[in-house]
Amino acid sequence: MKALIQRVTAASVTVDGELISSIGRGLCILIGISRYDTDKDLDYISRKVLSLRLFEDGEKRWTKNVMEKNLEILCVSQFTLYSVLKGNKLDFHNAMAADSSKQLYEKFLSQLRSSYKPEAIKDGLFGAYMQIDIRNDGPVTYQLESPQTAK
Repeated sequence: MKALIQRVTAASVTVDGELISSIGRGLCILIGISRYDTDKDLDYISRKVLSLRLFEDGEKRWTKNVMEKNLEILCVSQFTLYSVLKGNKLDFHNAMAADSSKQLYEKFLSQLRSSYKPEAIKDGLFGAYMQIDIRNDGPVTYQLESPQTAK
């Protein structure tokens, strides 16, 4: 499982001109699920997302996590994080199939909500063609991947 985590001042998801979700300051997380991922991977990623120290405390940087700052999280499923190039074309054979991926993604959201404030966890529309508006803060972007145990 991969998470591309961006610290944002605001982020939103629009589908067919309709606003689906939006957050103020917090994290926008693009989530990729590989065909080998399990509950163990989502446990790791959700725990790390909530504990990463990407925020400041007064004048000190990198001291607070999203929960300590009482901020929001916008998650967006993005299978292209598990693409590989074949010539000049993207190949998605490493991404999990849509039905299984949706189940794992929803479990990921559920885990974030149960570990933090449910109302602070927003998401896009799984499988839809989305427009994501991200106002990166810093810029701060961090790529996180679950350990490659037995894959």
